Amino acid sequence: MDRLKEILEELQPEVDYETCENLVDGRYLDSLTILSLISEIEDEFDVEIPTVEIIPANFNSVKNIWTLIEKMRED
Repeated sequence: MDRLKEILEELQPEVDYETCENLVDGRYLDSLTILSLISEIEDEFDVEIPTVEIIPANFNSVKNIWTLIEKMRED
């Protein structure tokens, strides 16, 4: 999960990823940033995130993003 936080901090350094649970709903991550994040995640963690999984609930917190990554690793 540390690497995920590093990726997020590279994309949006001013956000407190430890406590923020509304990354999308609070507009900390916009659509272009999410696309960049997905690309980084897919490369770094060797997963593929299908379009149906690109929903706000999966990207509103580091915990939710990490859960998504683990789910994709299992598939």
